[in-house]
Amino acid sequence: MLSASNRLRKSSDFSRTTKTGHRATSSLLVLYFLTHKDLPASPQLGLIINKSVGGSVERHRIARQLRHVAREHIADFPAHTQIVVRVLKSADDYRQDFTALIGKAQSRSSQTGASA
Repeated sequence: MLSASNRLRKSSDFSRTTKTGHRATSSLLVLYFLTHKDLPASPQLGLIINKSVGGSVERHRIARQLRHVAREHIADFPAHTQIVVRVLKSADDYRQDFTALIGKAQSRSSQTGASA
Protein backbone atom coordinates (compact mmCIF):
# COMPACT_ATOMS: atom_id res chain seq x y z
CA MET A 1 0.00 0.00 0.00
CA LEU A 2 1.19 3.52 -0.76
CA SER A 3 1.51 5.99 2.08
CA ALA A 4 -1.01 8.81 2.28
CA SER A 5 1.58 11.36 1.16
CA ASN A 6 2.17 9.35 -2.04
CA ARG A 7 -1.48 9.14 -3.12
CA LEU A 8 -2.98 11.43 -5.71
CA ARG A 9 -6.58 12.22 -4.70
CA LYS A 10 -7.83 15.51 -6.13
CA SER A 11 -9.68 15.54 -9.44
CA SER A 12 -7.83 18.72 -10.40
CA ASP A 13 -4.48 16.98 -9.91
CA PHE A 14 -5.57 14.07 -12.11
CA SER A 15 -6.73 16.51 -14.81
CA ARG A 16 -3.57 18.60 -14.73
CA THR A 17 -1.32 15.55 -14.90
CA THR A 18 -3.20 13.83 -17.73
CA LYS A 19 -3.56 17.01 -19.80
CA THR A 20 -0.14 18.62 -19.38
CA GLY A 21 2.15 15.77 -18.32
CA HIS A 22 4.44 13.60 -20.40
CA ARG A 23 2.81 10.41 -21.65
CA ALA A 24 4.20 6.92 -22.14
CA THR A 25 2.04 4.08 -23.43
CA SER A 26 2.01 0.33 -23.74
CA SER A 27 -0.71 -2.06 -24.86
CA LEU A 28 -1.91 -2.37 -21.23
CA LEU A 29 -1.19 0.99 -19.57
CA VAL A 30 -0.81 4.71 -20.16
CA LEU A 31 1.46 6.53 -17.70
CA TYR A 32 1.21 10.32 -17.33
CA PHE A 33 4.17 11.97 -15.60
CA LEU A 34 4.30 15.61 -14.47
CA THR A 35 7.17 17.27 -12.63
CA HIS A 36 6.87 20.86 -11.43
CA LYS A 37 8.43 22.82 -8.58
CA ASP A 38 4.99 23.85 -7.25
CA LEU A 39 3.84 20.25 -6.67
CA PRO A 40 4.19 18.52 -3.27
CA ALA A 41 7.71 17.34 -2.47
CA SER A 42 6.93 13.64 -2.27
CA PRO A 43 5.98 11.84 -5.51
CA GLN A 44 2.25 11.13 -5.83
CA LEU A 45 0.53 8.38 -7.79
CA GLY A 46 -3.08 8.01 -8.93
CA LEU A 47 -4.89 5.25 -10.83
CA ILE A 48 -7.63 5.40 -13.45
CA ILE A 49 -9.35 2.06 -14.05
CA ASN A 50 -12.53 2.30 -16.12
CA LYS A 51 -15.46 -0.09 -15.90
CA SER A 52 -14.64 -1.33 -19.40
CA VAL A 53 -11.60 -3.11 -17.90
CA GLY A 54 -13.77 -5.36 -15.76
CA GLY A 55 -16.11 -5.59 -12.83
CA SER A 56 -15.50 -4.14 -9.39
CA VAL A 57 -13.56 -7.15 -8.11
CA GLU A 58 -11.29 -7.15 -11.15
CA ARG A 59 -10.66 -3.39 -10.97
CA HIS A 60 -9.79 -3.57 -7.27
CA ARG A 61 -7.42 -6.50 -7.92
CA ILE A 62 -5.67 -4.45 -10.59
CA ALA A 63 -5.48 -1.39 -8.30
CA ARG A 64 -3.90 -3.45 -5.49
CA GLN A 65 -1.40 -4.94 -7.90
CA LEU A 66 -0.41 -1.58 -9.38
CA ARG A 67 -0.09 0.08 -5.96
CA HIS A 68 2.19 -2.76 -4.86
CA VAL A 69 4.41 -2.35 -7.93
CA ALA A 70 4.40 1.45 -7.54
CA ARG A 71 5.46 1.18 -3.91
CA GLU A 72 8.60 -0.66 -5.04
CA HIS A 73 9.44 2.13 -7.52
CA ILE A 74 8.26 5.25 -5.66
CA ALA A 75 11.86 6.14 -4.71
CA ASP A 76 12.79 6.19 -8.43
CA PHE A 77 10.53 9.19 -9.06
CA PRO A 78 11.98 12.67 -8.62
CA ALA A 79 10.58 15.03 -6.01
CA HIS A 80 7.67 17.28 -7.03
CA THR A 81 6.24 14.62 -9.37
CA GLN A 82 2.70 13.41 -9.99
CA ILE A 83 2.03 10.16 -11.84
CA VAL A 84 -1.31 8.92 -13.18
CA VAL A 85 -1.63 5.37 -14.49
CA ARG A 86 -4.56 4.59 -16.78
CA VAL A 87 -5.33 0.90 -17.26
CA LEU A 88 -6.40 0.02 -20.80
CA LYS A 89 -6.81 -3.77 -20.55
CA SER A 90 -7.02 -6.44 -17.90
CA ALA A 91 -3.89 -8.59 -17.49
CA ASP A 92 -2.42 -11.01 -14.97
CA ASP A 93 0.71 -8.96 -14.35
CA TYR A 94 1.53 -5.30 -14.97
CA ARG A 95 5.02 -5.27 -13.41
CA GLN A 96 6.97 -5.36 -16.68
CA ASP A 97 4.80 -2.75 -18.44
CA PHE A 98 4.83 -0.41 -15.44
CA THR A 99 8.62 -0.60 -15.07
CA ALA A 100 9.16 0.03 -18.80
CA LEU A 101 6.79 3.01 -18.77
CA ILE A 102 8.61 4.58 -15.83
CA GLY A 103 11.81 4.58 -17.85
CA LYS A 104 10.09 6.00 -20.95
CA ALA A 105 8.36 8.78 -19.03
CA GLN A 106 11.50 9.80 -17.17
CA SER A 107 13.57 9.91 -20.35
CA ARG A 108 10.93 12.03 -22.12
CA SER A 109 10.75 14.33 -19.13
CA SER A 110 14.52 14.82 -19.06
CA GLN A 111 14.67 15.40 -22.85
CA THR A 112 12.05 18.16 -22.86
CA GLY A 113 12.84 19.70 -19.49
CA ALA A 114 11.59 18.59 -16.11
CA SER A 115 9.32 21.53 -15.32
CA ALA A 116 6.02 21.92 -17.06
